[in-house]
Amino acid sequence: MTELDQYIQKTPLMDTHEHIEREDIYVNDGPDVLRDLFDNYTQLDLIVTGATPEAVQRLIDSHDPDIASRWAGVKQAWKYCQNTGYGQATQLIARQAYGIDEITLPAIEAANKRNKELRKPGERLRILKEVGNLDHVQIDNGIWACYPDPTGLDFFLYDLQWALLSSGMIDLDALQKETDIGITDIKTMRSALEKLFSMYGPIAVAVKSQYAYNRTLLWHERSDAEAEHILSKCLKGQEIVEEDRLVIGDWCLARGIEMAIEYNLPFKIHTGILFGHGLMYTDHISSGHLCGLLQRYSKARFVLMHIAFPYYHELIAVAKHFPNVYLDMCWSWSIDPYGATDFLRHVIHAIPSNKLFVFGGDTHWPNQSVAYATQTRSWLTCALQAEIDDGSLTEREAISLAILFMRNNAETCFNLQQKRTAIKEAYKEQI
Repeated sequence: MTELDQYIQKTPLMDTHEHIEREDIYVNDGPDVLRDLFDNYTQLDLIVTGATPEAVQRLIDSHDPDIASRWAGVKQAWKYCQNTGYGQATQLIARQAYGIDEITLPAIEAANKRNKELRKPGERLRILKEVGNLDHVQIDNGIWACYPDPTGLDFFLYDLQWALLSSGMIDLDALQKETDIGITDIKTMRSALEKLFSMYGPIAVAVKSQYAYNRTLLWHERSDAEAEHILSKCLKGQEIVEEDRLVIGDWCLARGIEMAIEYNLPFKIHTGILFGHGLMYTDHISSGHLCGLLQRYSKARFVLMHIAFPYYHELIAVAKHFPNVYLDMCWSWSIDPYGATDFLRHVIHAIPSNKLFVFGGDTHWPNQSVAYATQTRSWLTCALQAEIDDGSLTEREAISLAILFMRNNAETCFNLQQKRTAIKEAYKEQI
C-alpha cells in the first residue's frame, strides 16, 4: 500500500451531500436486507436493464416478508448491473455490512439477523462515523426545518431546502403555517421567506435547491411587480402555467440567494443527470445555464453538484471563470467512475485546487453511504495515482491535493467549525 493510499484510507471524509433519514425512521422503519442493498441508485439500473418498476418497487418494500419472491423479480436483471458504478456500490454494501461475497437468495436470507442488529439506536451514527470514517454528513431531508439532531449534534448537519420555491411550485398554506405570516402580496411573501431564514439560517449548514428536476436551470431576473402578478393568481386559485412558475421561481431563487449571502451560507444547486428513469430533459441541466445567476450574485458561494454529468467539461469552464463557484463530486463516482476520474484529473490542471469537494453519498441509509465512501476512496486513489504514474504529480503533491479535496476545502466553504458551535448553542436553547 502506497503512502497516498494509506492517507486516503485513514483520513475522515467530509460528506457534503446525503438524504440520511433521522434516527427514529432508521430504527423503526428502516431498510431490511434487500432494501439496504438496492434502495439506492442500483434500482434505476435494474429498471433500465429490463426489470419492471413494479418488481423493483416490491424488491425494496421492507414490509413484504417474502424475500424469495422479491428477489426473484430482479434476479436476472441484476446480472447485467453488477459492473456499473451503482452495482459496484451494492456489492460493497453486501460485503461490508453483511459479509456477502456474492448476492444470492441464501446469502440474503442469512443476513436477516445482522440487519436487525444494525438497526438499533446509535448504530446509524456508529456506522457512518466509525465504519465509514466520515467527519460529518450534510443532509437534505426535503423540508425547511433543519433543527439540530441530538443523536449527533456536530455530525448530522442539515440544509435549508429551497427546491420547490425555486421551481415556482409554492405551497402557500405550508409556507404560512411554517412562518405564521399571512401571505397577501409580494411584500408579505418576502417577509415569509425572510422568516424561514431567521428561523433556520443560523443552524443550517447550507441552502439547497435541486430545481432542475422541475424546470430549466436557466435563470432570469424578475421584478417584484412581475412576481406579484403571478402570486396574485396563486392567491386567487387560478391556473398557473409553466411560464408563471418560472417567473415566481426565479424571484424566489434570487431571494434565497440574497439571504444566503446575509447568513453566510453556501447555496447548493443540483446540476446534470437527474435521479429516475425514462424522463429527462437534457437541455435543462447543464451548468452553463447558471452563468447569469453566478454573475448577478458574485458575493454568494455557489456549490454546483454532481459534476453536471455528462456536461462536466462545461462545468469546469464555469468554475474556472467564476470565483464564487465550488464543485461537489457527490454522486458522480457511482454514476460513472471513469468519467469522474477524468473530471478530477481535468480539474487538477484547469482550476485552482481550493474549489473542489470529492464526496457525498447522496443516499438515505448509512450502510449505503459507507459503500459510496469506499467507492470514492478507491477511485480517488486511482485518479491521483495516475497523476503520479504519468509524472504530472509527485506523491507528496498528490497527498496535498487529497487533503484539500477530502477535508480542507469543505471546512472552509461551509465554515464548519463556527457552524458546529452555533448548532450546539441552538440545541442548548431548545432544551
